[in-house]
Amino acid sequence: MTFFIAMFILVMQFLWRYVDDLVGKGLEWNVLLELLFYASLQVVPMALPLAILLASLMTFGNLGENYELTALKSAGVSLTRIMMPLIVLTVIISILAYAFSNNVLPVANLKLVSILHGVKETRLELDLKEGVFYPGVDGFSIKVEEKDRETNLLKDVMIYDHRDKQAANSNVTLADSGKLQVSPDKKNLLLTLFNGVRYDERMMPFQVNNGGGGRRQSRESSMHRKDVFGEQIAIIQLQGFDFSKSDENLFKGSDKMKNLNQLTHDLDSIRAGRKVLVTLLDERASHLYFTRMPEMKDERLAIIEKSESFNLDSLYNTLDNDRKIMVVQSALRTARDHKSVIENQLKYIEVEDVSIRRHQMEIHRKFTLSFACLIFFFIGAPLGAIIRKGGLGMPVVISVFFFIIYYIIDTMGGKFAREGVWEVYQGMWLSSVVLLPVGIFLTYKSAHDSTLLNADVYFSYLHKIRDFLAKKGIVK
Repeated sequence: MTFFIAMFILVMQFLWRYVDDLVGKGLEWNVLLELLFYASLQVVPMALPLAILLASLMTFGNLGENYELTALKSAGVSLTRIMMPLIVLTVIISILAYAFSNNVLPVANLKLVSILHGVKETRLELDLKEGVFYPGVDGFSIKVEEKDRETNLLKDVMIYDHRDKQAANSNVTLADSGKLQVSPDKKNLLLTLFNGVRYDERMMPFQVNNGGGGRRQSRESSMHRKDVFGEQIAIIQLQGFDFSKSDENLFKGSDKMKNLNQLTHDLDSIRAGRKVLVTLLDERASHLYFTRMPEMKDERLAIIEKSESFNLDSLYNTLDNDRKIMVVQSALRTARDHKSVIENQLKYIEVEDVSIRRHQMEIHRKFTLSFACLIFFFIGAPLGAIIRKGGLGMPVVISVFFFIIYYIIDTMGGKFAREGVWEVYQGMWLSSVVLLPVGIFLTYKSAHDSTLLNADVYFSYLHKIRDFLAKKGIVK
């Protein structure tokens, strides 16, 4: 039950995030169901640890509240032995969580992204508002002054035809009234107009003789046309109003769409490509820095006399000012060109580094989910035995508190790993490293019947501190 509660909350969060993209698109119910199905699969990595934490808190809280834990401990059964069957169950769930992350989640991510991209590309349903031009139909702007929603009758209709790019506002249709219908397949707009007029003004090119030289000059003349009609039916083709999934091949290269084998294979390929880029950069930098003379044959080298070494500065000083300026400008231009080449190469290497970090993050994430399930069990079970409160009250509050801490730490660690501030394994395992000691501490305290969350114990400590300070005369 706790798993489905967590799933419901997270799916509602998903819908709230994408509500602007979903509303007003006229999506079919089967599309929405498919979207919710894949969204539910996507939130499993977050819902499963939260569900285990809440379930363990409620279970051991009920046992403690009904004094069943006390009875078991009085019979000589330790808390560890009581927890052992659930530990085995949690280990099995963790193994299944890894299998889900590796095999099911990449496919679900791919399907979900394909549907979401198609939804975002789908236009809003045709909705004409009074007194405002509606630009949602390609090549047309439609305006109505009044709209009767019961009879679907439009009054004072104005339509601009922009299909001619060279004369965008030359074709205007005015009508006293009209009716608007969309074909069942949403591919055509049927617009029936009554008592109207259509104006069409175009510039027509023509050529005239220019004097007696035989040359012809191009000019334009205006052509005006007016059509009056009692009834006219216009069929306008609609595009983008019908939902269609995006091609999944567009997103298959993303790291979130790959299983462990694919991630490992692609990671090796990316590293090999990066190594080639680094080698090319080293060779290019060496070539740019050191001027290499062409190779000479031995017989040519034999006839070249050995020249004495000389100082380049002294050679530069022998030049006149104009030559010095030319040399400096040439050197600066060469240096800028070399700098630009090296910076571009470094950008390519940085792109490869980002891709490597993202693939490494996905590899670690497939294991951190399973480990988080174990950690949350060892937090929830002993904590439930300590607080001795069942139901959906206190356990829900504590579960949400720990989950928020986990989510904040995990998000921060993932951000540092993605940006290269930390090593990938440090960022991805940060939340587990922080919460694991908490689970060990709570398990130890619960096994030794700790009064960790007993308020009376803390009040007694405060009274002792106050009495001590009163004896010293610090407080009255």
